[in-house]
Amino acid sequence: MALDFLGLEAFLSIAERGSFRKAAAHLNLSQTALSHRIRKFEEGLGLRLLARSTRQVTLTPAGTELAGRARAPVEALVAALAELRAGAGSRQQSVTIGCLPTIAMHHVPRLLRDFAETHPEVTVKVLDNSASEIAERVARGEAEFGITIVSANRFDLDIAPLMAEAFVLACPAGHGLAGRAHVAWSELEGRRLVRVAPHTGNRALLDEALGARRDAMDWHYEVQHLATAISMVEAGLALAVVPRLAVDAAGSQGVVAVPLRDPAITRRLGVVSRKGAPLTPAAEALLGLLRRHVRTADAKMRKTG
Repeated sequence: MALDFLGLEAFLSIAERGSFRKAAAHLNLSQTALSHRIRKFEEGLGLRLLARSTRQVTLTPAGTELAGRARAPVEALVAALAELRAGAGSRQQSVTIGCLPTIAMHHVPRLLRDFAETHPEVTVKVLDNSASEIAERVARGEAEFGITIVSANRFDLDIAPLMAEAFVLACPAGHGLAGRAHVAWSELEGRRLVRVAPHTGNRALLDEALGARRDAMDWHYEVQHLATAISMVEAGLALAVVPRLAVDAAGSQGVVAVPLRDPAITRRLGVVSRKGAPLTPAAEALLGLLRRHVRTADAKMRKTG
């Protein structure tokens, strides 16, 4: 049964003041309009709540029970709405986004610096999680949007493309492959490699693209995070196949990125948001700024590449 809030409001006003005239004045209604609301409310309930005479209005037993039970929750709701209205203009806003760690390390610091210049009152929470975690947290409403690997479409999420990023070979700066224009996968056979764990989106992409060829590689080490893999490369323990941003974000002079061929593997990143749930203005502004950062970075990479 749908709640007739206007009818309930009219009933409680009459019950409190004991008069149609006083209740109508309080609600800024005519007595005719107030009578119409009460009649509709009683008809919807199938109960008579008020006993009216020419001189007074009294509550029926059902009316007495309803007034006693409804007054406190309605007053609490009215107070809560008033507080929301009063604080809407001054309340500090916040935005929560999900983001792959490589995007968080490479783009987010500069992004938030620029965002703070135009939205100094908005606090930002960044959930730098794995691809699957980002999708789940957006779906649960814990983040307004997320930047993650585009995979199979989910019925509860909208996905918009953002950028494409190649996987590269991360190797020590002094390594024999470091100065190459590109390296074929066949040249990596017999060399010690480090890879990320099976539950990650990056691992799934590589395994699918390589097929049976992955079994010919010497995956000597396995880690949970790309940053750990880059550190192991810098220490000279192994080579790693990682997204290009993982090398850029590490900012290490001792590790270089070399393009991979045969096959060249790319991951596609996109923006995920809850289907049918519009972003807040602050989140829209942050997302627009992120898109501009990505376009600028991509243009610079193409120019230098």
